[in-house]
Amino acid sequence: MGIRRKAREMALQALYQSELTGEQSLEVFNLLCENFEVNNKSVPYARSLICGVADHLQEINDLIKEHAANWRIDRMSLVDRNIIRLAVYELFWQDDVPATVVINEAIEVAKRFSTDDAGGFINGILDGINKSGARERCMP
Repeated sequence: MGIRRKAREMALQALYQSELTGEQSLEVFNLLCENFEVNNKSVPYARSLICGVADHLQEINDLIKEHAANWRIDRMSLVDRNIIRLAVYELFWQDDVPATVVINEAIEVAKRFSTDDAGGFINGILDGINKSGARERCMP
């Protein structure tokens, strides 16, 4: 498994726990790193993903709401919602990762952490966001 995939998985776990407990996601991440064996090469990218999602959470949630037809964000599974948030952050604020890679990685993470149907659901939302031109509207 690649370093960035592991980082995405670590970030997902921290965001998930943060949302469940109400603790700050970076604090949760630091606790995870202290108490579990982690791939140290993945930590910087995972930390940047967590901080990025936290810094842009409202913008990310607005994009998800706009493109999740018939789904309120609070009705999505906690895992799926956070996988989508991580991917939207990467699509908009990580210029070094191609959109197709971001979407494929989100689907692969969903295969490991979510249900059998999650991949198609996540792909549909992310593909819609990617094709919408929202990046050009939202970014300077």
